[in-house]
Amino acid sequence: MTQMTVPPKIEIIPANAPFTDGQRLWLNGFLVGMFGLDGSTPLSPAENGAVLAPQGDGDDGEAPWHDPAMPIADRMKLAEGRPLRRRMMAAMAQQDCGQCGYNCADYSDSIANKSEARLNLCAPGGKETARMLKQLFEEIDKAPAAKPAAGMAAAASAPAAPEAKAELGRTRENPAEATFVSRRLLNKAGSEKETYHVEFDLSESKLDYVVGDSFGVFARNDLGLVDQIIALLGASHTTKVNNKTLREALVEDVSLSPAPDKLFELLSFITGGAQREKARALAQGEDPDGDAATLDVMAALQKFSGTRPHPEAFVEALEPLQPRLYSISSSHNATPGKLSLTVDSVRYVIGKRKRLGVASTFLGERIKEGDKLKVYVQKAHGFGLPQDPKIPVIMIGPGTGIAPFRAFLLDRKATGAQGKNWLFFGHQRSDCDFFYRDELNAMKTSGLLTRLSLAWSRDGEKKFYVQDRMRELGRELWTWLAEGAHLYICGDAKRMAKDVERALVDIVAQFGARSTDEAVSFVADLKKKGRFQADVY
Repeated sequence: MTQMTVPPKIEIIPANAPFTDGQRLWLNGFLVGMFGLDGSTPLSPAENGAVLAPQGDGDDGEAPWHDPAMPIADRMKLAEGRPLRRRMMAAMAQQDCGQCGYNCADYSDSIANKSEARLNLCAPGGKETARMLKQLFEEIDKAPAAKPAAGMAAAASAPAAPEAKAELGRTRENPAEATFVSRRLLNKAGSEKETYHVEFDLSESKLDYVVGDSFGVFARNDLGLVDQIIALLGASHTTKVNNKTLREALVEDVSLSPAPDKLFELLSFITGGAQREKARALAQGEDPDGDAATLDVMAALQKFSGTRPHPEAFVEALEPLQPRLYSISSSHNATPGKLSLTVDSVRYVIGKRKRLGVASTFLGERIKEGDKLKVYVQKAHGFGLPQDPKIPVIMIGPGTGIAPFRAFLLDRKATGAQGKNWLFFGHQRSDCDFFYRDELNAMKTSGLLTRLSLAWSRDGEKKFYVQDRMRELGRELWTWLAEGAHLYICGDAKRMAKDVERALVDIVAQFGARSTDEAVSFVADLKKKGRFQADVY
């Protein structure tokens, strides 16, 4: 095993600082790496996944709030006293998912310098981000003018490059067309989930991609839901709205969940008395009846039954239908012109009504073989295979988090990469939720997949997750890391990713003979060096 030097324990953030233990440990590790206090090469804020902010307004460029698992209230607390654009960044969902067409720092900078007027593009952040951005945006004209950095000034003064010049299918503003080929259910009888392997043909668009990239899909709303909404409006589906029929506009152009604040503002204008006050409260983010979180557009119309907004005003009050991003689960090197996704169909019941995930059920049931749809490739930022094909990789992807790692393995096979590959996969039940079972077992038999470690949360009396399997195999995992392995995680940002990182810190502490703070610093150093990468949502 490679001998690794143990860094001294360094305390930067005092124990009485206004942070949780987890936040304090993270900040200690980050700052140790940032300034090279452990003897390593100091890193720039752009390294370690942190965002480098343009200088010139007194900001230090650090972004301790850049953590997708951190609640917005905590993020805003960490951003107190920072320039407006940095507080706007803290309001984002911190996923750098690209769904808005930016990363979090660039989106906030663009709003602050008024080159981007849309405040509702952060899909993962939802209403809470949009409301916070609206509140912060009102400060722009009140804030004292700060001398911007050269780069930021140029961005503010230079006109945006015409979107038409962007290569087709490389941005959400200029999508290409792909052909839907097929879907197949990955779960077997007895599963509580409904997960599909979905395939597309890119040959006509000539789009290509690299493993680690994401695929943007412009889905369409469910026609049954649209027709129910039209009935509640008391309108005809052929009514013209923005040069389309009302039905076409509701299917293709606007989001029907959740109900936006502007819809409640509209409803407040056409109601009276207690209903008006209730609509106004909802428009301001209040929750008079305790049901605000469950109100999609149809539920809002039912709640204020009898109100019938004019169709054009109604459509104007809704948010635009955003594209959805999915991790690509195929390799262009293995199957040129083809692309696949691994998609969970989202269905749930509120009250007596079944709700549907827009894009997931569009891909899972509504789109037909041979149909065309608008798509684009979102390039990955800091998530991809190591340049050296000999470097071993550890991949941790429960559920649909397996998607990019199937792509990694197919790519490593197609390119003849010699590095070892270790996959941690988990789900609920081994007999019905083992995605790509035959494929993965064949990879293991051939030697492509060096290790396959599984975790099933519902097979036994006690729930068992991928982080539990990691701890069980901690000594071997530490050995791989000591040999230079790169580690990747994909999946839920709020719980899984944090649980996995916590397990990794524990493994480093136990088998690397480090204190907890030193282990946190070690993991921060992995991130700095690009050896720990995440694709979370």
